[in-house]
Amino acid sequence: MADKSFLDTDNDDLDETEGLINLDNDREDFNSIVGTIKARFSDAETGRRNDEVRWLKSYKNYRGIYDSTTQYRNNERSQVFIKITKTKVLAAYGQIIDILFANSKFPISVEATPMPVGIDEFAHLSKRPVQEGQKDDDMAPGGPYGFEGDGKELLPGALQATQKMEPPQQQQQEGPLAANLGGLSDKYKGATNLASGPSRLGEPQISPASEAARIMEKCIHDQLLDTNAVTVLRHAIFECALLGTGIIKGPFNYNKVIHNWEESEYVPFDRTVPRIEAVSCWDFYPDPSATSLEDADYVIQRHRLNREQVRDLSNRPFFNKEAINHVLDSGPNYEEKYYETTLYSNDDDPNYQGSRFEIFEYWGTLDAKFAEEIGIEAPREIKKNDDSIQVNIWISGNEILRFVANPFLPARIPYQAFPYELNPYQLFGVGVAENMEDSQMLMNGHIRMAIDNLALAGNLVFDIDETQLVPGQTMDVYPGKIFRRQSGVTGTAVNGIKFPSTAVENIQMFDKARQLADEQTGIPSIIHGQTGVSGTGRTAAGLSMLMSSAGLSIKTVIKNVDDFLLKPLGEAFFQWNMQFNERTPEKIGDLEIKPKGTSAVIQKEVRTQRLTALLQTVANPMLAPFIKIPNLIRELAISQDIEPDELVNDVNDAAIFAEILKGLMPNDKQGTSEEAAATGEQPASMGGARELPAGTGPNDETAVGGGGIGIGSAPIAGEAGFTGNIN
Repeated sequence: MADKSFLDTDNDDLDETEGLINLDNDREDFNSIVGTIKARFSDAETGRRNDEVRWLKSYKNYRGIYDSTTQYRNNERSQVFIKITKTKVLAAYGQIIDILFANSKFPISVEATPMPVGIDEFAHLSKRPVQEGQKDDDMAPGGPYGFEGDGKELLPGALQATQKMEPPQQQQQEGPLAANLGGLSDKYKGATNLASGPSRLGEPQISPASEAARIMEKCIHDQLLDTNAVTVLRHAIFECALLGTGIIKGPFNYNKVIHNWEESEYVPFDRTVPRIEAVSCWDFYPDPSATSLEDADYVIQRHRLNREQVRDLSNRPFFNKEAINHVLDSGPNYEEKYYETTLYSNDDDPNYQGSRFEIFEYWGTLDAKFAEEIGIEAPREIKKNDDSIQVNIWISGNEILRFVANPFLPARIPYQAFPYELNPYQLFGVGVAENMEDSQMLMNGHIRMAIDNLALAGNLVFDIDETQLVPGQTMDVYPGKIFRRQSGVTGTAVNGIKFPSTAVENIQMFDKARQLADEQTGIPSIIHGQTGVSGTGRTAAGLSMLMSSAGLSIKTVIKNVDDFLLKPLGEAFFQWNMQFNERTPEKIGDLEIKPKGTSAVIQKEVRTQRLTALLQTVANPMLAPFIKIPNLIRELAISQDIEPDELVNDVNDAAIFAEILKGLMPNDKQGTSEEAAATGEQPASMGGARELPAGTGPNDETAVGGGGIGIGSAPIAGEAGFTGNIN
């Protein structure tokens, strides 16, 4: 189903177009829809207020900003902020990025299901004629009970019809069933004798389900490359580490310009590709009663656009140009939220916020009865259980800019929200900055106390007895200063007082708070470059233990990314291709999306050691045939951050280069090898039989002379080697 408009005042043929909603151009109806969306936005805004407070604290700790909750004493001089939160957030962000995108391949794979439906797991070229037939009983039009003439029978006491048992002779004559190739039918069109199931001895075999999965995986990776998925995911992963939740939107249809030249003439053309984008948590307003996007009735995204961006909306499909012009003529209508003063503190221009437009993008359901009351007639295929309809509505002020059906089949909200640390009772997760909020406050407090104390302990305070000094003298102190004294004992009029230093104790508490931050976040300071490591981290084994422990905490985060981002995103791309991509029919099949983020958590050093040990095991000629050596070499190169395509040959190239190297060998060695191969003997250079070295005689001291086993001669007193000699 294509993306069709519900509201387009420039089109008079909406009633005759399949899948469109008829909406009367009545201002009361418009106000009813706008009022419903604004009411839901207000509920969502109220529902996430506590989350906004958490995010604002996390952002201030990241930026090193004190808010109004921090009170200073009148005599407190230092207001320093030690931004350890920023270091921890960037360390977590760097770890996730390094794990997910260390390899050149995007961490999403497509595999066939264990028991594929609609396509065969195996097919073979049968030597017997094949017959057409229904392979999957569940797909039969008669259901489990069958129908007359389907060749099945319902046995007494059975709950499901089964195939009739034919005599053995008749079964042998009928032959195997024809293969179900799914979208690969055109590719194997010439093979008329392809049968379903595994092959027998001597029959060629293919795996249609696995081949369709490889085609789909290649197609999805190409589309992810077109949409700059790595760059988009970096932004979402950063907000995930900082605020606790990252959000990705899409995929949506996007017309990409393909630069093409034909006979030195530039002939570009457009191609529809899927596109994703990152959405900030501050602009994301989900259903307040939902704990996940699967049970959310709606999601609203708040856009903050300037005049040109609003005008560009008219160039996008199914936007109402007349409504957009009304919004532009009415002037900016953006209402600044309380947290935006902190977020956009660099906006010195007071008119900056006043020149923006506020637009709400609504994805969710509308009640069917409410739709009927305001004059909306929706086709049955987009209704949900006849109780609601799935829609996408854009509004600004009191204008409806876009009113379209949810174009995705099956209908879904096109957002993926993934947490850093899962909160099972809320949609939004917990981030690094929130976990170490108390530790950051302790570090700031103790470092300020240490600085204020050092300001006193590092300077002298003078105690002056004015009764012993001549009146009218200045109290300024400088080298060579002379105080005129009129009475008293020498040295008692001016005394210097030194305050005791407590900086050591405060610094110790600062270090203890920093260690607590390591515990709270699960990110040891050694990961982000701590110097002066002592204790366990001073040895290679101890350092490896610390890194392994750090990998355990980040593994949970990567698992959340797998479950809540990579898998839903891969499934969304899979559904987009099945619905909109008509250029690759070979991808059709019963497929499963498998994220590969967790598999990359294993430390590269450990993986390299394991691969090297396996490669040494393969050195045994008896075990070599059981190992895929080319794949082993490629994985070993990847684990060492080496591009395998640049240094590792495949099997065919390896055979060619082996032949080239064989031709470069010296003639004598080559001849020896060829002669040995002709006689069936092993060449001398590879450990073949050789003559024993000639010795000096059968009675020499080495006892191996002449190739025999002699008794040798024992040294006597005074000769070299005699053990009784006195040195």
